[in-house]
Amino acid sequence: MTGAKRKRSTVWRKIQAVRLEDIKAWCMRRLPILTWVPVYNWKENLVPDTVSGMMLAIQQVTQGLAFAVLSSVHPVFGLYGSFFPVIIYAIFGMGRHVATGTFALTSLISANAVERLVPSVRTNFTANNNSGILGLSEFEMQRIGVAAAVSFLGGIIQVVMFMLQLGSATFLLTEPVISAMTTGAATHVVTSQVKYLLGMKMPYISGPLAFFHIYAYVFENIRSVQLEALLLSLLSIVVLVLVKELNEKFHRNIKVVLPIDLLLIIATSIACYYADMEYTYGIEVVGNIPKGCPSFIIANIYIGDSFVGKNIFYLTTLQEFLAHGLSNVIPSFFFCIPSAAAMGRTALLYSTGAKTQVACLISCVLILVVIYTIGPLLYWLPMCVLASIIVVGLKGMLMQFRDLKKYWNVDKIDWSIWVSTYVFTICFAANVGLLYGVVCTIAIVIFRFPRAKTLNLKNMEEVEYKYKVEDNCESLKQVKIVSVNSPLVFLNARKFHADLLKIIQKDGISSQVCDIVNKCEQNTLLCSFSNGSCHGELVQPCQSDRHVLILDCSGLNFFDYTGVSMLLQIYVDCKNRYIDVLLAHCKGSLIKAMQYGGNLDSENPVFFESISSAIDAIPIHRVRLTSRSR
Repeated sequence: MTGAKRKRSTVWRKIQAVRLEDIKAWCMRRLPILTWVPVYNWKENLVPDTVSGMMLAIQQVTQGLAFAVLSSVHPVFGLYGSFFPVIIYAIFGMGRHVATGTFALTSLISANAVERLVPSVRTNFTANNNSGILGLSEFEMQRIGVAAAVSFLGGIIQVVMFMLQLGSATFLLTEPVISAMTTGAATHVVTSQVKYLLGMKMPYISGPLAFFHIYAYVFENIRSVQLEALLLSLLSIVVLVLVKELNEKFHRNIKVVLPIDLLLIIATSIACYYADMEYTYGIEVVGNIPKGCPSFIIANIYIGDSFVGKNIFYLTTLQEFLAHGLSNVIPSFFFCIPSAAAMGRTALLYSTGAKTQVACLISCVLILVVIYTIGPLLYWLPMCVLASIIVVGLKGMLMQFRDLKKYWNVDKIDWSIWVSTYVFTICFAANVGLLYGVVCTIAIVIFRFPRAKTLNLKNMEEVEYKYKVEDNCESLKQVKIVSVNSPLVFLNARKFHADLLKIIQKDGISSQVCDIVNKCEQNTLLCSFSNGSCHGELVQPCQSDRHVLILDCSGLNFFDYTGVSMLLQIYVDCKNRYIDVLLAHCKGSLIKAMQYGGNLDSENPVFFESISSAIDAIPIHRVRLTSRSR
């Protein structure tokens, strides 16, 4: 009996040890903060993180106030939305330069539900009938209840997608569709701010063709435009645009940019206070901003229309679904509006030298100071100035109209998808435009794939080509020929990358190639959401170790913008690693599209009429040739 008890005790200890190891591994995998905090380099990283955190806090405060107004809730809830979600993402997120918080598109979606369920009864945020919570009116608390419900259910959807491992579903969101949808949404946001920019009293207008109805109302009531508000709006926009252009021009020379948004808020608030603009000129101001943070509370949830709060994110891993989902679920209990990661904030962190998520946590400390001390001083902030900050902040999205030229030159079908998606977004809503773009893209690909010609290629045996000896030095280069036997579009661009990687790994061109091709899947936006590894130093091998990859494009019958981007990314990354990429049997349209995309070597030819002409162009005397077909 004693031996049996000892045996059972030993087994139980092993089970406990296994369980502890499993729990520890799960925590390290799902709580990335446990991996980078213990190895944080305080000496080297604290200073740049502090500087970046200060700059981020300034942007978070201004955007929080502005996007809360866009969400049709009290501005103070934008400050909460710039504080709580950041902490949650720092715990669960994997991106070093990702700064979650309030976002224009999610605020616009939230406003649709808020205005539909709790229609406007007043336009000024100042109210006397307090509800007892934060000193705000019952009307304002009902509105934030709807916005918090949108955040909660939007986060739940993302957590469910994490649990079901649906990260690969994001490949349906092609670049033209996302570009058109975000541009259309930015146009809607600008339109929603017209009433503040002009100082007009305007009812909330929604539904199909609401975009046109709003401007029709403006022209019908053009005489009610408040001249003082219009002049202040124009002055604010001019100042913001000029200073931000100067910041972009000199950002390489100076790490710290001029916080013009914050300075403008301070200056106009002081001017409005001393000139008594609210009563003298009738300019609408923000009004009372409560001091302090809210307690944990379950807001009134309107289930029916809150499902419009599903947010769209660019994701690199399933962990990001969990991080962004929880960044919406947990803060919703603290009266936060829907949050998302924004490219502008990510670019700010990267350009100012942020190293880790400590920069975001430092920004939270500064935002907390604003909430408890500075917030109430913003009573006199003119609403037209906040509207100006929103409009200028959307400059990047609105500038996506320039993408039309590249889509026209690369693939006119992608151009037509962009235009039609934008029109649907303008006429209806962002979610309708996105749905149309995805359905339209899939339908076009299904139509084009059966029309693509198939090409049967025989496997070519390994042979050797001998050339003249150069500089009395013999060299041997390994050349891989990969035949592309299918169209290259958004549906199979990732598979093309994966198949190419398998061929290279199987035949062992170079151990470095694996890292190169593995990055081809990530575009600039995705890199900013990763751990930043795509910006590392490149190891340059010797000239004698160069390899050659020849892509036989005779079977590439058609392509889209995503496919061309994949080819260009492969070319650039391989070139940086001293791996030559040559393309043979290219159609004229493919050559034109890649040349328009740029980044091609102007000195050495890239496109060849045949595989033999590509091999003849290699400046070596002996080449080992291996061919593969896919």
